[in-house]
Amino acid sequence: MAKKTDKQKSPAGFTVIYGADPFLVSRECQCLLDALLDPQERDMALYEPKADEARMSDVLEELATLPFLASRRVVLIKGAEPFIKENLESLEKYIDTPSPSGLLILTATSWDKRLRLHKKLQAAGGLIEVADIKSYQMPAYVTAYAQQTHGIRLDGSCSRFLVELAGDDPGRLCREMDKLAVYVAPAKTVSMQDIEALIGQNRLFNAFDVIDAITAERTGDAITRLRAMFGADRDTEYTVVGAFGFHFRRLFRAKAMIEQGASPQQAAAKAGVRFKTEEFLRQAARLSLPQIGRILAELGRIDIGLKTGQTTASAAMERLILKIFSVQKNASF
Repeated sequence: MAKKTDKQKSPAGFTVIYGADPFLVSRECQCLLDALLDPQERDMALYEPKADEARMSDVLEELATLPFLASRRVVLIKGAEPFIKENLESLEKYIDTPSPSGLLILTATSWDKRLRLHKKLQAAGGLIEVADIKSYQMPAYVTAYAQQTHGIRLDGSCSRFLVELAGDDPGRLCREMDKLAVYVAPAKTVSMQDIEALIGQNRLFNAFDVIDAITAERTGDAITRLRAMFGADRDTEYTVVGAFGFHFRRLFRAKAMIEQGASPQQAAAKAGVRFKTEEFLRQAARLSLPQIGRILAELGRIDIGLKTGQTTASAAMERLILKIFSVQKNASF
């Protein structure tokens, strides 16, 4: 999913890997690192300081040090935004005279293409942009991940079912696939029954059931289930908006198809729903298309608020539950 780089021909001396999804950026970084250094070389040839502690003088010294028992020396700084901001001018100068035996790799989830640094890196071939994965690409993505990472065959129906249960966040999907690999070992195939047994049993407090409680006007139950989600899984802070967005986008697609004349079962199938279909269709029946659209817009505002530090996920999602309840009662946000 990354733009640019022939990993067998690493950029001359300075690479920035950037993209909005930190998991995908991290995976791309790992692929590049695997191509550059063998595992046994890393103790001697890899320097990886924390971004907020790295000093430019130390980085330059490491890059200038001749590699020992390795073909190159690599300095890797993940989440490098503070380091880039602090050392912008020095980094621009480094591009002009990079170390012949060292490679500087920086990763970032926010990157300003207007910077002169961007233009200089672009000219030098030192940029790797990691594109987001679209929802419709997720089944193919997790199928490829299962094969490449675990040597596991995941057919199309299983990959779609896994996306349905886990949502369309690539990091969460891959973590669930990692669990499945352990669950089915030493087998190298995964069945629908395996997925439902391992992931389906953990759905009591997931987004689907929270939304089901909301649309059934069980507001207290919905908030209790939401709080249980946060209590049971610390990753919920980072995945809850994506999980709700995934579900409401499917509700929007199904509702639109129903209003255009498709049968509810056809609409659910085309929206990728194969689990709890009747509950899903009841949710779709309880909300109008404009109401679902307003909920999706509110989720977008929540996402911006979280990224800018204006709110917390737990507080924002509880407010959203009350707003959705208001939507049903008053037909307006």
